[in-house]
Amino acid sequence: MLINPSFIPWEGTKEAILERTSKKSEESHVALGPRSRSSVAPNPCVDAADACTADERCHRLRTAYVAQCLGRAAPEGCPRARCRRALRHFFARGPPALTHALLFCPCGGPACAERRRQTFVPSCAFSGPGRAPPSCLGPLDACEHSRICRPRLLAFQVSCATTASNPDGCLRDQAPSCLRAYAGLVGTAITPNYVDNASARVEPWCDCRASGNRREECEVFRGLFTRNRCLDSAIQTFDGGWPPILRNQLDSHQDPEQSLLQALKFQMTSSQ
Repeated sequence: MLINPSFIPWEGTKEAILERTSKKSEESHVALGPRSRSSVAPNPCVDAADACTADERCHRLRTAYVAQCLGRAAPEGCPRARCRRALRHFFARGPPALTHALLFCPCGGPACAERRRQTFVPSCAFSGPGRAPPSCLGPLDACEHSRICRPRLLAFQVSCATTASNPDGCLRDQAPSCLRAYAGLVGTAITPNYVDNASARVEPWCDCRASGNRREECEVFRGLFTRNRCLDSAIQTFDGGWPPILRNQLDSHQDPEQSLLQALKFQMTSSQ
């Protein structure tokens, strides 16, 4: 059964050369190095990635999860447990303004939205080995028995609870806490993600087709993501709170040569 939504707080407490894998598309979307923006259309997700690269702590934590999630593993698949643990560390220990900018960067086209969808290597952290998603009951049961996932799901239920009193479904000033709670689910058993590059819709990698006599419970759980007006509104209006720290990072690293020099210095000092 779904967790009773009474609040329990949860604790969110060198650039290396990655192994070449068959995930060429993902590698291009999670590239860690600085980029020149002079010849490309504006892309807030690229700006967010550049700002993270310019921040030592954000860059180090992002490099760590990319290395884990793109790393080679046993024949059964990617090192999902290590990948998800590194993702939890990224969102718990990285500067929230920068980590949230990566996760919620506002997009006006498919190229930006695809980069956003690929932010945390979804083939490892999000989806399973098969083409068809599993029943949501498996991830839900795993979450309810996890000391990491259970309180985070509970916080998400509370922080993103919809209200009929406001058009956007959120109480006043509720959106930031809803986004924080959503980010806290990334790296858990019910890791959600964007479903495509044509919208800002999110959901876990699961469905309710094989849920038997627990179909209603399954649909209620999926509805926390697929029928949540407060969450939808918070994600879609994130650009209204585009963090000043991100603009400051970008303004101080406009020179591509200077950005490249800083990245090389960081790589050299990290390898010592």
